Amino acid sequence: MSAYTPLPKERGTKRGMDEQKKRNMNNDHDDVLEPPTNFSMVEDGIFRSGFPQPSNFPFLQSLNLRSIIYLCPEPYPEENLEFLCSQNIQLLQFGIEGKTEPSVSILKDTILEALKVLIDVRNHPVLIHCKRGKHRTGCLVGCLRKFQNWCLSSVFEEYQRFAGVKSRATDLRFLEGFDTLLLRQCLYSIIYQYQGYGSNKRRLLYREDNLQKPQTMKV
Repeated sequence: MSAYTPLPKERGTKRGMDEQKKRNMNNDHDDVLEPPTNFSMVEDGIFRSGFPQPSNFPFLQSLNLRSIIYLCPEPYPEENLEFLCSQNIQLLQFGIEGKTEPSVSILKDTILEALKVLIDVRNHPVLIHCKRGKHRTGCLVGCLRKFQNWCLSSVFEEYQRFAGVKSRATDLRFLEGFDTLLLRQCLYSIIYQYQGYGSNKRRLLYREDNLQKPQTMKV
């Protein structure tokens, strides 16, 4: 007669199966990548979001970022700097005040410098973010859209989709008045590159390396 080996306690019982199901669900949750608040793709190689938290680091890692454009004047948190260092991501900071409205001239100059970096494909993939991913990020993306010849109503619609009820009339006036000719004059040596799988997606690249660029910090 063969010996009988009893099942381990809980295995095969309803309670045991419930425990196993719970462990499997926890494992599934461990594999879920959590994007930063207000995250979205602007276009191929360009992303936008609110301020990334440590819980978002695995998601950011999946993007294979080369650069982050940071639009706040405050110092970058040490924990975030350590993450950027570990991933060889360069931090490009353009400080724009969020609580107080900057003068139009200061905002224009800062956005213009940030745009020069944003459209340089050598910095892609790139993430743009401020605190909430609404106003400062929305202004930079909106100016990019105007440079891409979007109509003003579409620029406003995209801005308001992320800003929601906190949409600022001053931001909309700034976007309306932003003259993309300023950028075109500064970047006279930009050439267009078409790449993609059967698509005529327009990409921008500096022809020369001597164009003035803002101070960068690679951590």
